[in-house]
Amino acid sequence: MKSPLTKSLRKQIPINKKAIPYMTANKSNFTYMKKILLFTGLLFSTCLFSQKMMTRSGEIKFEASMPAFEEVAAKNNTVSCIFDKSTGDIAVLALVKAFRFKVPLMEEHFNENYIESDKFPKATFKGKVTNFDAAKVAAGKATFDVEGDLTLHGVTKKVKTKITFVQSGEKLVATCSFKVKPADYNIKIPSVVKSKIAESVEIDLKFDLEKKV
Repeated sequence: MKSPLTKSLRKQIPINKKAIPYMTANKSNFTYMKKILLFTGLLFSTCLFSQKMMTRSGEIKFEASMPAFEEVAAKNNTVSCIFDKSTGDIAVLALVKAFRFKVPLMEEHFNENYIESDKFPKATFKGKVTNFDAAKVAAGKATFDVEGDLTLHGVTKKVKTKITFVQSGEKLVATCSFKVKPADYNIKIPSVVKSKIAESVEIDLKFDLEKKV
């Protein structure tokens, strides 16, 4: 039952029933336009302030040579890397079969017997550059700590090293080096060649990073 007050108000403020659909439609349109403007604003700000840099032609070199023996070294020039300057996040992906040796037979043994590239086709690194400062890089060469997870041969291990950045025109050049032990990644070296391969493998990386579009 409606109260006397409600009846009184309805008499004093008559409702125009014909205007209700118009008001409802206007409200719906307004809400829709708000969503469109919000989405457009977010998209614009993401494009404007995006600080992701990347390359698909990065370089990884490794060497495990021993004195007086044949060189054990390879290079991969098709490495992907993406780096976010705003967060310091960095990710690297290398296809194992893209490593090239001077000696074809050594490359075959590397893929089939040691790294088992058919079973483990990719090597990845996911980590973070600590306290990256673009202003320091713009002023010249700057070096920072980088730490993350290296996955190789199906095994993931923590790696911590230094990474150096140099601004080169529109590109950001990143370089770093570190060592790994094959045994840590369950890579078995046959005893017949064990003396010819270094216990620790030196790995060098170089990325010419460009703004992601």
